Amino acid sequence: MLASVTSLGILGIDGFVVRAEVNLAPGMPAFDVVGLPDAAVRESRERVRAALRNAGEKFPAERLTVNLAPADVKKEGPAFDLPIALGVLGASGAFRPEAFEGTAVIGELSLDGSVRPVRGALPMVIAALTAGVRSAMLPAANLPEVRTIEGIGLLPVSHLRDAVAHFSGRAPIAPVPTVRYIDLLTAREYPVDFSHVKGQRFAKRALEIAAAGGHNALMIGSPGSGKTLMARCIPTILPDMSFQEALEVTRIHSVAGAIPETGLLTERPFRSPHHTASNASLVGGGAGALPGEISKAHNGVLFLDELPEYRRDVLEALRQPLEDGFVTVARVNATATYPAQFTLVCSMNPCPCGNLGSRLQPCRCSPAEIRRYLNRISGPLLDRIDMHIEVESIPSDRLSDEVAEEPSSAIRERVERARSVQSERYRSEPGGLRINAQLNARTLNRACPMTGRAREILKLSSEALSFSNRAYTRILKVARTIADLEGADVIDEAHVSEAVQYSTLDRKYWG
Repeated sequence: MLASVTSLGILGIDGFVVRAEVNLAPGMPAFDVVGLPDAAVRESRERVRAALRNAGEKFPAERLTVNLAPADVKKEGPAFDLPIALGVLGASGAFRPEAFEGTAVIGELSLDGSVRPVRGALPMVIAALTAGVRSAMLPAANLPEVRTIEGIGLLPVSHLRDAVAHFSGRAPIAPVPTVRYIDLLTAREYPVDFSHVKGQRFAKRALEIAAAGGHNALMIGSPGSGKTLMARCIPTILPDMSFQEALEVTRIHSVAGAIPETGLLTERPFRSPHHTASNASLVGGGAGALPGEISKAHNGVLFLDELPEYRRDVLEALRQPLEDGFVTVARVNATATYPAQFTLVCSMNPCPCGNLGSRLQPCRCSPAEIRRYLNRISGPLLDRIDMHIEVESIPSDRLSDEVAEEPSSAIRERVERARSVQSERYRSEPGGLRINAQLNARTLNRACPMTGRAREILKLSSEALSFSNRAYTRILKVARTIADLEGADVIDEAHVSEAVQYSTLDRKYWG
């Protein structure tokens, strides 16, 4: 007898429909799984056999063949356990032939029959909805990440017995009501705030611009000057993600198996990998070509503290994603393309001892040591960082000042207004253009009108400082963001002059 259960698989961050076809035929007892299964799928035979018996169901003593169609696409992970188990029961005659129609099933089985969560539930459910599937049965633990998806019935199960009771008609599971995304947005609370940062008026202003336009930024300053604290304050001034942005981010984290208990991610990610991180952990990799830190930071911030301490090949791997906004991870067994539109924020000391240029401590480094230290960062990578920010050391007597610093909430209001201006400006632009940092050659001149004086200042600065074409473009993008913060439609000389200030620090240190 033959039974067919609709299931779902993952390819990159996209789901696709899989048909789990289970055939029961007379002959010597056997259990074969075909259709390009990986090791985890092949091992489902033992999990399914034990789960069925421990759930009180009879396992057939005949020849079982399971085909996962389409057979030319590799199937990975344990999400096919539950549909295979139900297919075995269906082939044994436990359900009506039409019981599985219109329902997709995913879930990993424990040996006792309980249903465990799986990676990639969100893109799988989206794929089922796109394919016209009416309902999706999934592990109850995966429900929080998919509960905002409308148009498909969600049937959470915690045990194989629940699924059997549903398809047999003894205890049908009612679809759970969906939750509106706006209801998931709550008042944000952070352990840090820009009001905790004393002084650093120039650096705070620069980071406000970086947050408003999504610009990459590099902070250079002595140890203890507040670089890391200010970087960790950036999420406090970023606007809430839209529902579409939240889905994009959650899909990536779902595939990576990094979904929090709260489910759908509503706050922009802030990723801060250690400087010993490998190329694969940053870019993505492994046998399944899983997403790395740069993709997990999509629509958020990737913070690299002590930038020169990272391996050179790891830093160079950032160049292509910074330029293109996506990364393709190619491995022997899998190839996947992940979005990677993140804001890169870096911090570093100006020399190995960290005191070069400090007014508080003398530098102990030789010119050769300083040169070797700075040369760990290549010119092409520096050229892709929009803003270079010098962070000064604050004297200890300034730290005890009782002058109130501007809180993150006030800065965030200005950032949100600037982002709203950009969203409206690029509303009809193709390619997902949302912020100034994503401007390309086709849209740059149209989006960045300048006064004659502003154009002249930019030209003179480029000639005097020998800016590359990329540096010229990034100055124009930063100037556009400064104008947006001030509510100006046209970029004037003050906007350009300030933007140029954030592109000269590399000349001071790198020459």
